[in-house]
Amino acid sequence: MKPLLGTKFQLKVWNYLKAIPKGKVKTYKQVAIGIKSPKSARAVANACAKNPYAPKIPCHRVIRSDGGLGGYSGKGGIKQKLRLLRSEKALI
Repeated sequence: MKPLLGTKFQLKVWNYLKAIPKGKVKTYKQVAIGIKSPKSARAVANACAKNPYAPKIPCHRVIRSDGGLGGYSGKGGIKQKLRLLRSEKALI
């Protein structure tokens, strides 16, 4: 894979996302805590929205704290996010 292009914060988020196992989900807040920036859940969501590497960098594995899917900027939008999560047997 070519080097990732993004801001320092985006790269931190995207690299963290690569460590979320197939079939698992995390919330935007859990990702924010995981990158040691606990108050940045909205910024994490924004970094996911700007992820040009989906689904290789699995932003589809990040959901809202209320259990909602949130958004998906990859091709196919939110329906594709749901398909990807179901294909991975994620509990959503």
